[in-house]
Amino acid sequence: MEEKKTREGRAPRLSRAQLSWLWPPKVRWQNLLALTLAGAINAFGVTIFLYPVDLYDSGISGTAMLLDKVTVLPMAAFLLLLNLPVFAFGWRRQGPTFTLYSTYAVAIYALGASLITNVLPVDVSAASPLAGTDLLLCAVFGGLISGVGSGLTIRFGGAIDGVEVLAVIFAKRIGLTVGSFVMIYNVALYVVCGIVFQSWTLPLYSILTYAAALKTVDFVVEGIDRSKAATIITTRPEHVCDALSRHFGVGVTWMEAKGGFSHTRKAMVYFVVNRFQIGQMKSVVHDQDPSAYISITEVADVFKKNQ
Repeated sequence: MEEKKTREGRAPRLSRAQLSWLWPPKVRWQNLLALTLAGAINAFGVTIFLYPVDLYDSGISGTAMLLDKVTVLPMAAFLLLLNLPVFAFGWRRQGPTFTLYSTYAVAIYALGASLITNVLPVDVSAASPLAGTDLLLCAVFGGLISGVGSGLTIRFGGAIDGVEVLAVIFAKRIGLTVGSFVMIYNVALYVVCGIVFQSWTLPLYSILTYAAALKTVDFVVEGIDRSKAATIITTRPEHVCDALSRHFGVGVTWMEAKGGFSHTRKAMVYFVVNRFQIGQMKSVVHDQDPSAYISITEVADVFKKNQ
């Protein structure tokens, strides 16, 4: 059948919707730039601090490092061979944008690792160029730096390790939380490393690396200074809300409530502050209602669309 032509004699352009499977509409160049940095940081942390002294990263990255030691293929090849099928498997669950971001971040990570170990004039064959053979320094700084890379990847919409994707897909099916699934995978990985190399020193230091990376990911994704959510139970909501709004210059939300024992009509006020404002907030509330009940919880992140 002859291809349909436009008036100018050219084939019609495909619509944006028809091309969305090739280039998801939510992809942003700023995210790709951040993911480039994240992949490079992850490669630096792993290949400069962990790889030279036989310490192991967590997840598929750690699995790739182990396979690098016992096979002829390099770590960079295993990063791609193990991660890409997992991301493809999670396409339907996580969406095309997440899959593209994750694939791109892993590709940058693999490229950076390959450049450092095989191309650049950096000797990572027997010791870390920056920390020598000090296992504690290598474990801590390798975990911190790779955690920054992993955290940036998550913050900008992707994942640099396929185990996280597997956890999201399978954890609930087998009665585990996502965090428990990842932890079990990593413990199993370190046990295998200890059996293969007949030494438990390196796997134990690798657990320290995992702990440092995990905490760093939390800092990067959620912020070092998390916001605090105050839940205030008061019988004077108008006065409390007005005082908080005037003092902090922000809006306040309150809802009708009722005492479960006294059956007294009250209000529940929800207010978000930073840790430096908690003391001020307590004073403002108790000035208006000395009997107000206040509870404070951590908030991972706050999103607000400016009008």
